[in-house]
Amino acid sequence: MEALSLALAFLIIFLTLSFFLSKNGSDADSRLPPGGTGLPFVGETLDFFINPEKFITDRMKKHSPDIFMTNFFGEKIVVICGPNGHKFLWSNENKYFTTFYPQAIQKLFLTSQPKVEKLVREEAFQAIRGPGFLKPEALVHYLAGMDSIIQQQLKTHWEGKSEVKIHPFSRAATLTLACKFFMGTDNPERIAKLIRHFDGITEGIHSLPLNIPGTAFYSASKAAGVIRKELATVIKEKKAAVAAGSPSQDLLSTFISTGVMSDAEVADKIMGLLIAGYSTVATTMTFFMKYVGERPEVYHKVLTEQLEISKAKQPGELLCWDDMQKMKYSWAVICEVMRLTPPLLGTFREAMTDFTYAGYSVPKGWKVFWTVNTTQKNPEYFREPNKFDPSRFMEGDAPPAFTYVPFGGGPRMCPGKEYARLVVLAFVHNVVKKYKWSLIDPREKILGSMMPLPEKGLPVRLYHR
Repeated sequence: MEALSLALAFLIIFLTLSFFLSKNGSDADSRLPPGGTGLPFVGETLDFFINPEKFITDRMKKHSPDIFMTNFFGEKIVVICGPNGHKFLWSNENKYFTTFYPQAIQKLFLTSQPKVEKLVREEAFQAIRGPGFLKPEALVHYLAGMDSIIQQQLKTHWEGKSEVKIHPFSRAATLTLACKFFMGTDNPERIAKLIRHFDGITEGIHSLPLNIPGTAFYSASKAAGVIRKELATVIKEKKAAVAAGSPSQDLLSTFISTGVMSDAEVADKIMGLLIAGYSTVATTMTFFMKYVGERPEVYHKVLTEQLEISKAKQPGELLCWDDMQKMKYSWAVICEVMRLTPPLLGTFREAMTDFTYAGYSVPKGWKVFWTVNTTQKNPEYFREPNKFDPSRFMEGDAPPAFTYVPFGGGPRMCPGKEYARLVVLAFVHNVVKKYKWSLIDPREKILGSMMPLPEKGLPVRLYHR
């Protein structure tokens, strides 16, 4: 009896404490952004995959147009929305926010020595942004090579054909360029091998990290292993060339020369850069072909501009920096392509400390996600947002600050922005001069969550000019 009374007393004390702790926890939680976390582990990932744009828009309407809480890719996440959110995030880089990669990306690309990852990341970051790479004054020396490779790719894959699939071609062409630019290799057999496996990786980059046969992540892991072995061979060859004093201007040689990274770390960085240097650029090229293929009036304006540039050049003369500055309308078309179909939905950060935004508190360690979809199709910032209208990006009609953000912003704006611009414009120049085209299936579905892709590869019918 005494034991029963003691047990009841403990039960009452436990329930009382639980009530107050729950109440206090509820008060604390009330300061968190509104939203939900969905199912255990999976969170709201499946809803996000089905339609990312609708996922974001619905929750902005339901919870808050500024910030809301969710859970996908196995992480607690707050989504910061709108131009004010973009400004807040990019203005506080390295104060409130640091870089973060979802678990799938970490397991695919950051496999080497995690204890030195932060140092290596900064060393690599400086190498990419430093003199010699990805800046206009450096890229000008690569322009003729870009033009030449694109011409060769078109000749190899399109000449004599009446139908082609744009997305597979774009990936192959841009990975060929990235291999030449980042690794200094133009071995066609090596590039063909990398292309096959990189396509497998891109499907698993943004997925739940379930290493189970049949999942996208499992296939991506297998592909990453093959690529890493191939890169080990490339790095060995490059190290021998660097040691022998052979001149080289590629990024791989720069990584090796710094001496701060192991071969495994160099392979991780190069693999990530190759993905970034080909997948998003290929997406933009693909959707240029889609939108312009549907609009003859836009095609003719682009063609007129490119023919004017060609008239001022000698036969066989390759593109130069001045030519690119004349492609104002063509670049406006590309900007409108990236507004309607951004090559990447957004990126992640991690909270370095507790911070407050829009009246809500976000704890240290939580993940933060920003997305282009909260502004780029918002009628508040872009009139008739679903209309394809390149004039929005002509001189004198720039969009409001922090609303057009396909390359991000702030100190961590995509360092490859200028590289991407030159590659896509060189592609546009060569394509419109030689071909007209029409879409075989104008109603083809657009798939993908973080990175869009046409369901059938965007097959087009070619008409040689």
